[in-house]
Amino acid sequence: MALTGTLKDFGIADILQLIGQQQKTGVLYLKSKEQEVQVFFRDGAIVRAESVTRKKKDLIGNMLVRAELITEQQLESALETQKRTLKRLGDVLTSSGAISAQKLKQMMQLQVTETLYGLFLWKAGTYEFKQEDVQPDSESITPLRAESVLMEGFRMVDEWPHVRKKISSEAMTFERLKELPAPNPKNKKQQEEDDFDASFDDAFSEEKKDENKGEFKSIGSAERRVYELIAPGRDLRKLVDLSSLGEFETSKALVNLLNLEYIRAHQPSGRSASVGAANLLVRVGGVVARAVVTVIVLAALGFVGSRLRPDTWDLGDDSASSFADPAAQRLLARAQRARIEAALEVFRLEKGALPERLNALVEVGLLQQEDLRYPWREDYYYRRTSDRQFILLSPLR
Repeated sequence: MALTGTLKDFGIADILQLIGQQQKTGVLYLKSKEQEVQVFFRDGAIVRAESVTRKKKDLIGNMLVRAELITEQQLESALETQKRTLKRLGDVLTSSGAISAQKLKQMMQLQVTETLYGLFLWKAGTYEFKQEDVQPDSESITPLRAESVLMEGFRMVDEWPHVRKKISSEAMTFERLKELPAPNPKNKKQQEEDDFDASFDDAFSEEKKDENKGEFKSIGSAERRVYELIAPGRDLRKLVDLSSLGEFETSKALVNLLNLEYIRAHQPSGRSASVGAANLLVRVGGVVARAVVTVIVLAALGFVGSRLRPDTWDLGDDSASSFADPAAQRLLARAQRARIEAALEVFRLEKGALPERLNALVEVGLLQQEDLRYPWREDYYYRRTSDRQFILLSPLR
């Protein structure tokens, strides 16, 4: 079967589905500008996925060290043995007793699934499928059906935006607020099968507005594992490494715990490390992001910040009466509100959430104190309704 082309013409989902349905054996070669991945199929099932351009931190040995399943010394010793014996690293680690064969296989499965789900975020690239013999080996993962990978990939892409609303930075840390409810032994097996989807639905349900927050049956094994790992100084990156659940599942478990108020999130001080391409400006850096967004928004409105304050306006001898005029006040209010709204958006991009009060914009240098008054006598009314939404009203409504 000749299968080659670009991902713009034939998406990754279509390719995986076609190979799976026809139960083909061979290797799918995928290339983008910065990455190269090979997916190995046997009778339509995925038995291996390798990133040719995988970063050092994503190599299996370093993954085991970051998950604290082996030590740096054990990895170095195993690599030396590997050089002498030409054995596989996994065989060296298991034969030395550094890690069990079962745990190693679990981590290799995670490495493969993280590689596969990352493909769903590709926007461009080329593909080529070559039918060739693919032999299973002792280190092979449990074969993955293409249909299952597709379902998980689509679910991840669909839910990531919701997760990013709460988890905006890899450097975020978390604090426990209260203990989790005891698991129900009768439903334990069912929970382990369904807790991921159920927890997400419950956490984002619009009907979840009663006072019994935190008592949902959706607290499952993922949430419990992540909750137990939360400790001072452990950021999202460390929790992802220790949980061995992958970035998406760890982040989603944290979102559920946050929404059900079992934990509290703390934004990092200084420049934040953004999660995903949606927060590119934050990843570029706080100062640059602030400058870019502020300039773009204010330029589009046709205002310069200092010209919004009365002490810099040349209105003639009757300027005082001009500012007392309701029409003048409304005109200035529109300009001032636009400036405050732009500053709020910059603050959200940098910090991951809107501020609790407008004075925070002054504290971080986005606005001056007089910018928060209408027209420079009374304060604007501001209330944050969520991490991304707010109400901003002038005293004259």
